[in-house]
Amino acid sequence: MQVLLIQAPLVWEKPKLNRNYFEECINAISEKVDLIVLPEMFTTGFTMNPSAVAETMQGETVVWIQSLAKAKNCAITGSIVIEENGNFYNRMLFVFPSGEIQHYDKRHLFTLAGEEKVYTAGTQKLIVEYLGWKICPLICYDLRFPVFSRNREEYDLLIYVASWPKVRTTAWDALLKARAIENVSYVVGVNRIGEDASGHNYVGHSQVVNCLGEYVVEPQESEAIVILTLDKSKLSEIRQKFAFLNDKDTFEIKN
Repeated sequence: MQVLLIQAPLVWEKPKLNRNYFEECINAISEKVDLIVLPEMFTTGFTMNPSAVAETMQGETVVWIQSLAKAKNCAITGSIVIEENGNFYNRMLFVFPSGEIQHYDKRHLFTLAGEEKVYTAGTQKLIVEYLGWKICPLICYDLRFPVFSRNREEYDLLIYVASWPKVRTTAWDALLKARAIENVSYVVGVNRIGEDASGHNYVGHSQVVNCLGEYVVEPQESEAIVILTLDKSKLSEIRQKFAFLNDKDTFEIKN
């Protein structure tokens, strides 16, 4: 599977400007790709002011991303701020080339920033089936909670989109490798760069790790568009040789 990662600076709470930026990046790529991964809250930055920027599932960004997925004949994923039934969600969209959408609402809200005070937490894990791959999309702070991400579904690819500040980059790098190794899965991490309106600095470190904890794409520290190939046959070969998932624990998450 050909995957395109976009590590970008985000214009604070300016959805149209950010959509234009990503559309230009995507349209500049002539190579055929199967999946495009954008950062967390890619139209706004990690805002705690959802009432000013929230959209609906029939809003401009959703219509835009569906149109782009159809035009490029590829899937696109990333999170945006959604309002639904009077609640705000940090919602990760997975848009198929057909325009069909599946979504995941961020479960672990970042209390250090007060995310839990303005957003509603999701409760359901999502496993997307696409081109013969099983994909688990998660968001930023979810990375710190390995129980929820535990590979009970035998997914092949774990995706984290993030707004992960520079000050905690060491944790980002270490945890992405840990999630790949313990779940015997590819892990894609896409972060933003630049500075937000709160003064937080981001150096990206978007990367791809294989199930052995080895870099497929090493951490990027500047504005970047990266295309890479994920090989499911190599993953299957390693899983057959090291069948660690057969020994996984059985458990139930109650809240």
